[in-house]
Amino acid sequence: MADDVSDDISSIDAVERMLARHGYVADRALATLVFLALRLGRPLFLEGAAGVGKTEIAKVLAGALGRRLIRLQCYEGLDAASAVCEWNFAAQMIAIRTAEAAGSADRDHLRHELFSEDFLIARPLLEAMRPQAGGPPVLLIDELDRTDEPFEAFLLEALSDFQVTVPELGTIRAPAPPIVILTSNRTREVHDALKRRCLYHWVDYPDFAREIAILEARAPEASARLSREVVAFVQRLRGEDLFKKPGVAETIDWAKCLLALDVIALSPEVISDTLGALLKYQDDIRRIEGTTARQLLDAVRREASEA
Repeated sequence: MADDVSDDISSIDAVERMLARHGYVADRALATLVFLALRLGRPLFLEGAAGVGKTEIAKVLAGALGRRLIRLQCYEGLDAASAVCEWNFAAQMIAIRTAEAAGSADRDHLRHELFSEDFLIARPLLEAMRPQAGGPPVLLIDELDRTDEPFEAFLLEALSDFQVTVPELGTIRAPAPPIVILTSNRTREVHDALKRRCLYHWVDYPDFAREIAILEARAPEASARLSREVVAFVQRLRGEDLFKKPGVAETIDWAKCLLALDVIALSPEVISDTLGALLKYQDDIRRIEGTTARQLLDAVRREASEA
């Protein structure tokens, strides 16, 4: 991987600037680990609450480096076959019937044909091990905590040597290791053995200044006043007893919703009407709308006047 590092990512500062140019405002620690992951060819494991920008870093890296993004979305029950490859059974059955009808059903030849690349449906892990026109791809293994321990063990083996085995075809090894980003919302602990293979970073909610910078990058149409009110309100909202706190993604979505409504400043009525852009559970909305929303907005206004 070190040979693939270009001048644009030759230093931590360069990585930080590159990410910023593509709309991702990273703190110094994250930029450092991205630089090291690229330089050393190590997977990067990002953990944190939903909506804080873990998945986005992989998308931005792929775009900034001109690489293909391959995403493995994890879920309960995900197994190696679903992550690596599957055989196209329908096409295989058609081929068998066609061969039989033509009277050319030589078993050995047919078996060789049926289990060839022509009938293989490649899934994300196998795709990431194949040569790519623009260089090694960015492999995003998203929400790993949704899977179970057997899949983790399989993934540990695959990422150790950057190879996968298809029994009918043999072992397929990546000509150059992909850039691997793993994410977890920490709904459960991921095994230490897998974490040891990776560089680790906890992606936290940004502070006020960085969230303002993020909003300026992602919703530049918003006025300075509206941006400050939006970020200040969201940051106070995260201090409430909520089932799901709004992430940075919700901050951006809310700002864009307010812009679509031609809102120039927050009001209790506007907040109540648009809480569904920030909060995704009815119990949370019911807890915040009305008096609590008004109190949070009053606190934001007081803080702004005292600044």
